[in-house]
Order: sequence, then C-alpha cells, then structure tokens
Amino acid sequence: MAKTIYITGLGLIGASMALGIKRDHPDYEILGYNRSQASRDIALERGMIDRATDDFASFAPLADVIILTLPIKQTIAFIKELADLDLKEGVIISDAGSTKSAIVDAAEEHLAGNPVRFVGAHPMAGSHKTGAASADVNLFENAYYIFTPSSLTSPDTLEEMKDLLSGLHARFIEIDAKEHDRVTSQISHFPHILASSLMEQTAVYAQEHEMARRFAAGGFRDMTRIAESEPGMWTSILLSNRETILERIADFKERLEAIGQSISKGDEEQIWNFFNQAREQRQAMEIHKRGGVDSFYDLYVDVPDEEDVILRILELLRGTSLVNIHINEENREDVHGILQISFKNAQDLERAERLITENTDYTVVIK
Repeated sequence: MAKTIYITGLGLIGASMALGIKRDHPDYEILGYNRSQASRDIALERGMIDRATDDFASFAPLADVIILTLPIKQTIAFIKELADLDLKEGVIISDAGSTKSAIVDAAEEHLAGNPVRFVGAHPMAGSHKTGAASADVNLFENAYYIFTPSSLTSPDTLEEMKDLLSGLHARFIEIDAKEHDRVTSQISHFPHILASSLMEQTAVYAQEHEMARRFAAGGFRDMTRIAESEPGMWTSILLSNRETILERIADFKERLEAIGQSISKGDEEQIWNFFNQAREQRQAMEIHKRGGVDSFYDLYVDVPDEEDVILRILELLRGTSLVNIHINEENREDVHGILQISFKNAQDLERAERLITENTDYTVVIK
C-alpha cells in the first residue's frame, strides 16, 4: 500500500533521503518542508518530492511517516509542535540528528499519550557539499544508519522504517540513545574540537613563524580537514551532548600531561611505547572499513609536477563517481601521495586503482 512520507528539511540529508525512498518506493508520495524557497524549488524540479511547503504544520496530518532532517534545536521544537497536531493514528516520527539523548528525551516527554510512534535515528553519512542541489541517491550507501529506540517505539516500527529506507542501501543498526552519544562524543564530536583547536593554535603560532603555514601538509592536513565543518551544526552538537564531551576533554588533558611528563623526564622507553601502542591500536580498529562518520574510500596517487597530469587521471576515471578530489599543490617529502581521490564504494576504488596502474607509471596507494 502506498504511503505518504513527510521529509522536513530539504538539505543534503533530507533531499538525498527522498531520492533513496523514491528509488525503492516510486509509488510513495513524498512531501517536503523547507524554510527557503530555493531548496523547495530544486527538490520539486528534480522530482525528489511531489509537493512542498514552508508551513510545517500543514502537511503533518497527511503523513504516515514524518522524518525531521533538521538542526537539533529545530528538531526538538518541531517535536513539541507535533504533539499538538491532529496526526494520523500510528504515524511514525523519526529524525536524523547527530546527538540522540536530547531528541529522544523530548519525544518521550512531549509525544507521550499521543497515538504516535517515535524512533530516533542518525544516518552517519555526509559530504562537504550542502543543500538540495547536492542531493545524492547514493549518499548513504553502506553507511551506518543508526536507530535509537524509545519508549514510543513499537515492535513493528523498525521493520517499517527499514523497509521505507531500503533504497538508501544503508547498514541499519540499533543502539541506546545515551550510548550513541557516548560513542560519538569520542569518535566524532571530540575530534572536531581537536581539529579546530589545532588550527587555532597553528594560526596564532604562524604569526611569528610564517613557515608554519607553508610546511603544513601531510599529517597536519589530514588531522585538520574536519575543522572546515559547518560551525552552527557543531555548536548545537556540543551543547546537546555537553557532559559526555567535557568528560572526553578532561580525559585527553590527562593523556597529554602524561606524555608531557615522559618527554620532560627523557623517558625514551615510555615515549616509544606511547607511539607503538597507538600504532597497534589503530591497526586493530575497523577504521578502514566502510560505515564510519567519514565513510569514503580514499586513493592516493603520487604524481609528478607536470602540466595536465591531473586532467589525464580524471579522464581515465570518466564514468566513475567521485566524492572528492584533494590536490596538494606543493610536492613535499612528507606527503604520501599528492593527489587524493575519494570514492563512494569499494568497487569504484578498485576500478580506479586498476585504471591508473595500468595506464600510468604513477605510484598508487590505498589507505
């Protein structure tokens, strides 16, 4: 039976989700809410949605499923608003927020007693691009789509959601909301704090040591890439998960102090163990497998400084879907690969490696 799906927020996540739903359920009617007309127009013109509105409450009573793909504060505000609307009995309400406890708590508080079902969700996929214009039906492919069930999640809710979202080709997983926030505070939220702190420190340092800017490559580039993330989103994430993140900061201070003491004492064995343990721990993690926060497949090509070399490689990859291309314009000894190309899946990565290896003499490395 055809359903009516209401996606509120037609940014990258919401618009891509609409495309994924359309892929497996072309008969479903998809309604879209967005405050700005530009994204509404793009979503309508490209067939992502069937109807659009800038009045959130107007479409809510029509929906069998409502998915809130909005910033955290607005998601909570709309949950409160939904509690006072005449919704379909048994409607499923879900979200796509990067933190879950605050949203699930709000749903359990404001929707309790209403004939609705609620399940928190966090699709762990994204891009440096934004807006409906950047929507990608394959955005969620093989990425984790995390559900955080609540007291308002009935036994059949998750199965209905998995069926609805089957066209996303994501990997569905369930976890408690509070545990979700603990885990993501360590592997997502805190690293963004570190990257931005490192950028701030370096910017100040480079005022007196100009060469710090010119030599910043390799490890520095990789560690600080996420410092370019959208500040509004990360402000709301930190404020909605503050206690757990503050614990991570305190823990990290102790670890920095410990290695600082080892350096001060000249304790060569302890310093060696510090680096060796980190290397072994990283090798043991599933860090290279698809499904993390930045779930892309990266290929590095060590190319010479010659005219048209980048264009030659891209011509070889014509027809292959690329996620991102990063060019390090200065060839330095500490950079393992001057050209970094990111792919959506392993098949495209393997195809690119074969094409470049067979048609050039450049060194190709997969990390």
